[in-house]
Amino acid sequence: MTLKCSSYTNDFLFLKITIPDKECTEINRKRPETGRFYFKTKLHLTPRNIQNELDLVELQLMLYPRKITDMVSQTILIEKTIDFVKVTLADAEGGHDWWHIYRVWKTAKHIAEHENSDLLVVELAALLHDIADSKFHDGDEEKGPAIASEFLQSMQVEEKVIAHVVKIIANVSFKGGKHEKDFKSIELDIVQDADRLDALGAIGIARTFNYGGFKGRAIYNPEIKPDLNLTKEQYKNSTAPTINHFYEKLLLLKDLMNTQSGRIMAEERHKFMEIYLDQFYREWEGEK
Repeated sequence: MTLKCSSYTNDFLFLKITIPDKECTEINRKRPETGRFYFKTKLHLTPRNIQNELDLVELQLMLYPRKITDMVSQTILIEKTIDFVKVTLADAEGGHDWWHIYRVWKTAKHIAEHENSDLLVVELAALLHDIADSKFHDGDEEKGPAIASEFLQSMQVEEKVIAHVVKIIANVSFKGGKHEKDFKSIELDIVQDADRLDALGAIGIARTFNYGGFKGRAIYNPEIKPDLNLTKEQYKNSTAPTINHFYEKLLLLKDLMNTQSGRIMAEERHKFMEIYLDQFYREWEGEK
């Protein structure tokens, strides 16, 4: 069963309840003077080939003046954030588009199940972490955090939540060199692991070659060796063949994971990339 708030005002809450394979029932309920919602309602179920039956659903929601419950308001906020990201990244490069965000968001929620964290901060940071990736904005590392902050303010999100999300966005990316994070939190650890996991395994390989093609880079040149001592600026401005990126970033990520769940997932994806590279070199030399 899915409970969804379709709209709300200061005095009314409009709920929509959806039960798989059954008709959708809407409930409109006026807030009592106490500010507390408590009601029972009978839903008419109409499953195919089954006689109509009744199902009793108890809903208890707390409403206070000018504020809906955290559960419903956070659901609405996440939905609006998803809509904002989809529109903003509609024309993004294929490895940094909405579907990259979707995978990071889902993975972050999975990791968060095993960590003591603020799930709202995790979800918002995961959804907004690449809202303006500096690679596509002339290296501007301030634009992403600024856009995220402006959007969250427009959604009237608490300032402490906005500050936390912005700090995560500013620190989440792999920057090469000896870059040290200037902010730490379990929520950052979770989102960073989820983002790095999307650079590993089958998806990571696909994204790497997609970006290399987008930038017009060679697939592989045996005469250009990977540089494992790139500075942050050298990493940002590199035009090396795509295969080099495996050694300059992707194969390093496994040992940079923050959480136990992240490390376990990274191990499997790392091994897949090693198998892929072995096959790649054999094919390159005409051996297979």
